[in-house]
Amino acid sequence: MRTVLACFGSAVLAAVFTTWLMGNHREPFGEALGGPPGAAQPALPSPGTGEDAGDAQRLLENGLTPDELANIRVYERCNRSVVNISTVTVVEGGLFFGALPGEGNGSGSVIDRQGHILTNFHVVQGARQIQVTLYNEEMFDGEMIGADPINDIAVLKIKAPEELLEPMAFGNSDSLRVGMRVFALGNPFGLFRTMSTGIISSLNRSLAIQENWEIKSIIQIDASINPGNSGGPLLDTRGRLIGMNTAIASKVQQSAGIGFAIPVNLVRRVVPELIKHGKVIRGDIGITHVTVAEEGLRIARMTPGGPAERAGLQGPRVTRQRIGPWLRQTIDKSAADVIVAIDGQPVSTPSQFLTVIEVKKPGDVVELTILRNRQKMQVRITLGSDNPKEIRL
Repeated sequence: MRTVLACFGSAVLAAVFTTWLMGNHREPFGEALGGPPGAAQPALPSPGTGEDAGDAQRLLENGLTPDELANIRVYERCNRSVVNISTVTVVEGGLFFGALPGEGNGSGSVIDRQGHILTNFHVVQGARQIQVTLYNEEMFDGEMIGADPINDIAVLKIKAPEELLEPMAFGNSDSLRVGMRVFALGNPFGLFRTMSTGIISSLNRSLAIQENWEIKSIIQIDASINPGNSGGPLLDTRGRLIGMNTAIASKVQQSAGIGFAIPVNLVRRVVPELIKHGKVIRGDIGITHVTVAEEGLRIARMTPGGPAERAGLQGPRVTRQRIGPWLRQTIDKSAADVIVAIDGQPVSTPSQFLTVIEVKKPGDVVELTILRNRQKMQVRITLGSDNPKEIRL
């Protein structure tokens, strides 16, 4: 099976190639996202209690089961918080057609009354125009104010009246268990605010989004999600956001019962930085390329004058020899240091290395265990400020 981005539209599909990622709750963004994971959230009304007790009792008397009532309550609480995201991009039309406009479609969640919208980065990647449609079918121009490509998270902003913005309540993905019931809301194939149900099939999956980078702690679900669901919410039985639907595993680019969602606690960590800085500020170690060796990761390229070089790490040895009018250059890759661990954690893949660096900030100190001339040694490096686009491990 391939991992399929759960997005929709020719523009997005053209950019993905073989890896396709596919009620009226009024909690403000600062409380929903900024509060500690697991903080108390209002429960859905149950029959016989709360302000909606009479309505709930009438629904039960009309033949609905408690499970059906729970489904209805989740949908009615959350459907106003789900948006449809339409994009226009430019795709290459070939030799004779040049650049052609393409359209894409995805989903998102309202996260505050200032107009911030949570979605996947791949939904809006390369978009020349973004339009966000609210629950009442009003459309607003969207602006991407921040993105974290390696975690496939983006934040948009729209200028909409506060009374039309219904923020999503945030849950805690660290407390999830396999077998828990979940709900997926989104716009599969452009069908606005569609809900599907299922269970958590597995936890702590890894999902490759960017080359040499995997998102950890991915939630696997069997709730049906399809192209167009990308960026939409995964909800628990109390209508709280516990993940963002991102991808499906499928041979036919449609739901096969294996879907993936980014955990909400990763969203909690990333989104405030995207709103404040436009990106996640991470520490830069100054190693821009490695190759996989038998013992670990061999340094192939470093940033000149960067943190790794200043700490004394060695890359490939380059020698130049003039032969007549020509200059001969040889590169001895075996002379480069081999990284075997970072902060005591063994690393054998670029993804493992980046996982440790990803949570570090400029000024943090990391300790690399390296092999040099077959001898182990430790090197401490003070991280600089990074630019995610320059990381090419």
